[in-house]
Amino acid sequence: MAKKPKLLADLFHDTLKDVYFAEKKIFATLPKMAKAAHDKGLKAAFLKHQKETAGQIKRLESVFKIAGKKPVAKTCAAIMGITKEGTEIMTEYKGMPALDAGLLAVAQAVEHYEMSRYGTLRTWAQELGMSDAASLLDATLKEEKATDAALTSLAKSVVNVEAEAQM
Repeated sequence: MAKKPKLLADLFHDTLKDVYFAEKKIFATLPKMAKAAHDKGLKAAFLKHQKETAGQIKRLESVFKIAGKKPVAKTCAAIMGITKEGTEIMTEYKGMPALDAGLLAVAQAVEHYEMSRYGTLRTWAQELGMSDAASLLDATLKEEKATDAALTSLAKSVVNVEAEAQM
């Protein structure tokens, strides 16, 4: 018996489930990162992004609805690996000058993962004729890019400088 061919709509839905899991995992992880961070600006950035993430989860739920699917999460191996790395940094660098630089690097790894996923999902939504979904995904992509830029600025102006100055 032949397998049913998997189409772009199937890949879109699978990737949507993956990023839905990722956002929920990120939402739960950001307060831990904020608590571990020493720099007030970094703490604030993590908490700000947690609030944004709540909105991004709601947007994803709207995209599921547009696609005629129930919001379901599928374990995302990539985000599990990145958050595991964050946990290791919080443990191995606790109380160390480079802790905040490590936390910021992990946060940027998350942002880069999200930017690649949201860019792809937006394009697929456009190709599948779901312009409303594409607009929602594009709004989140813009937020992720802004967060990445803010983290880069914080790294260059404060966090990395402080980590290096304490040598």
